[in-house]
Amino acid sequence: MSEKSVVDGVHPQLFIGGAWRDAEGGATFPVHDPSTGEVLVEVADASVADGTAALDAAVAAQADWAATPPRDRGEILRSAFESVTERADELALLMTLEMGKTITESKAEITYGAEFFRWFSEEAVRIAGRYSTAPNGATRLLTLKQPVGPCLMITPWNFPLAMGTRKIGPAIAAGCTMVVKPAGLTPLTMLWLAQVLADAGLPDGVLNVVTTSRTGDVMEPLIRDPRLRKLTFTGSTEVGRTLVEQSAEGLLRVSMELGGNAPFLVFDDADVDAAVDGAMLAKMRNIGEACTAANRFIVHEAVAEEFGQKLADRMGGLTVGRGTEDGVDVGPLVEEKQRDKVAELVDDAVGKGAEVLTGGSAVEGDGWFYQPTVLTGIAEDARLRREEIFGPVAPIITFRDEDEALELANDTEFGLVAYAYTRDVSRVVRVYEKIQTGMIGINQGIVSNPAAPFGGVKASGFGREGGAEGIEEYLETKYVGLAL
Repeated sequence: MSEKSVVDGVHPQLFIGGAWRDAEGGATFPVHDPSTGEVLVEVADASVADGTAALDAAVAAQADWAATPPRDRGEILRSAFESVTERADELALLMTLEMGKTITESKAEITYGAEFFRWFSEEAVRIAGRYSTAPNGATRLLTLKQPVGPCLMITPWNFPLAMGTRKIGPAIAAGCTMVVKPAGLTPLTMLWLAQVLADAGLPDGVLNVVTTSRTGDVMEPLIRDPRLRKLTFTGSTEVGRTLVEQSAEGLLRVSMELGGNAPFLVFDDADVDAAVDGAMLAKMRNIGEACTAANRFIVHEAVAEEFGQKLADRMGGLTVGRGTEDGVDVGPLVEEKQRDKVAELVDDAVGKGAEVLTGGSAVEGDGWFYQPTVLTGIAEDARLRREEIFGPVAPIITFRDEDEALELANDTEFGLVAYAYTRDVSRVVRVYEKIQTGMIGINQGIVSNPAAPFGGVKASGFGREGGAEGIEEYLETKYVGLAL
């Protein structure tokens, strides 16, 4: 399949009430290929009225969808899972074109993202309440779970499929309708997915997709609309705080998956080669553009030199280029602004004394590429110790003992994920109990799994996606007191 045919196969319009339609006034905005900077396609640029129309459709469909048998809801998800899996090559090319990651990485995301549909297709029939006798024996206590109602989902650009499926999957399973606003940088994957779900039998109005370049203007009226009952957002902490404030007016159910500053701890008893393997996964997945990406490598001084050199050798050996080309390991960053932010953080660290073991600069030419980079000797006031890098840069900080390592790891407002390498079982327990994150990987560089709850603490947000916990975000508990 050609690049043009894949892009041309996507509806560049809004998906509202089961129909594809233009934005008000025919407004559009461009979607770029980050490896060249060229425009791939123009997509519909929704207005406030368009956003309201999408919520109207979700509200109109809510009652019938909530009454749909759980098995039927699950079968739609299962059908969509199979379709996404069967069409992985097509979707991988589309995702690479709009986001930049390599085809191999896009296929890995498809495997991961599709699994949320399969997982929640099975959870749909396991929604349960409970029954008990009141302590005085006079009444029976019943609880049941019911769908929250219409949801607004705002998804990011870095995982354009998976960040959608892990919100859409549980909402469909629970019986909720939704309005989805994908990132303006990568809207094509979500538009493609909307058609897949429609083809799988999802009723009109259950899923509505609104693309817009004016997110704040279009989304705020929906958040403040009393008909909306839930808001879920994945993105920056700064934007998340604003959305939470807006949601307070309607006392919405809210789940927020926000920024990260993941520590990657390597203790003196660690298998250094295994730690380097894990570091490559934790740092370089998705070009480092992941909230779960290792942001600070906190390494015991006894193994820091060995770890740093081996990591630099691996990072320096990666091939940078267009993600659609064979043999390429690292694609471009998603946009020029993102590449410039990475360069700014590296330049700040180097200006404050950091040593560059490999990389350290942008790649000249078309597109928004940055060299895989390893830095040591990071000053305490270097910005990349505090700020999320979101790029292929690994700063190494040393420590002397376990207490110092944990102090460094927790010295951040964020608390999404951490990683730790050690062969001491007792230390493993101490570390995972004391680390201030919602997730931690022990001797592994990837923690994301559809069967496990994903989410953070502190400024990394609240709520969980995936696992048995994921569907609870879309369900309300109702209590019934039954007199005898």
